[in-house]
Amino acid sequence: MPDVNALLEVAKSIAIRAGTRLLDSVTDDQKRYVHCVDWPKEIKSVADAVLEVEILQGLAPAGIPILSEESGHIPSQRRSEYLFIVDPLDGTFNFVKGLGPSAVSIALWNDEKPLFGVIFGLMERQLAWGGPGIGAYINGRKIAVSATSSPTQASICTGFPVRFDIASDRAKEDFWRMVKPYAKVRMLGSAAASLLYVARGSAEVYAEQSIMLWDVAAGLAIVEGAGGRSAILPTGLAVCYDVVASNAALFPLLSDRSNSLRITGQHGETPEQA
Repeated sequence: MPDVNALLEVAKSIAIRAGTRLLDSVTDDQKRYVHCVDWPKEIKSVADAVLEVEILQGLAPAGIPILSEESGHIPSQRRSEYLFIVDPLDGTFNFVKGLGPSAVSIALWNDEKPLFGVIFGLMERQLAWGGPGIGAYINGRKIAVSATSSPTQASICTGFPVRFDIASDRAKEDFWRMVKPYAKVRMLGSAAASLLYVARGSAEVYAEQSIMLWDVAAGLAIVEGAGGRSAILPTGLAVCYDVVASNAALFPLLSDRSNSLRITGQHGETPEQA
């Protein structure tokens, strides 16, 4: 069994180093991007590739398999139930356009459950980390989810991921049903940043359909470390999920409304298991 605390310190160090080096040497060339052929709404920048190289090199000595947005699944030499999940640059569009939050995101999961997450916010040069049994922290300061229990007094962070079928009438109806109960709706363009807002109590709920695991893996760990709860369910696309996360008070209501999100129960449970 690996030393999770030691791996957390390694991930924190890598995230800070990679993110800071990018910010201290960012050029117009690093902000160049192309649209993906398979998913035209998705872009890939030079910065994504620069960050991934440094992050993967830093994680490789641990000998644990890695799932990364840019390179996919990278096996280790030995069989392991542990998995690093990396999004070198969450919020790429925000980063290249100067439009909003973006972050380096590194998580460690075991048996499809989060152990810890590390997020380095590039706008604020801010490090967040946490996980179940670890707690949750931003720059060393402990954070916690809010106690808000009424949707009419709560905010929800969401968005339209690249793989979300926005043209579907059913999808539009489900989306409206999802956000309608809440006082405020925010779309930040970064799942990592959205989940941090839930973890620190600034927002109460995060929900997106057809979001990739690397977008949310670290943030879900931090939300759970901050006293929140989360649920994911596969969509049928590889490493693509319907995801909700919230404070503990609102999570039962999310479960009750889960038919619209195709999500039920706590993290790791499918409708058949719940």
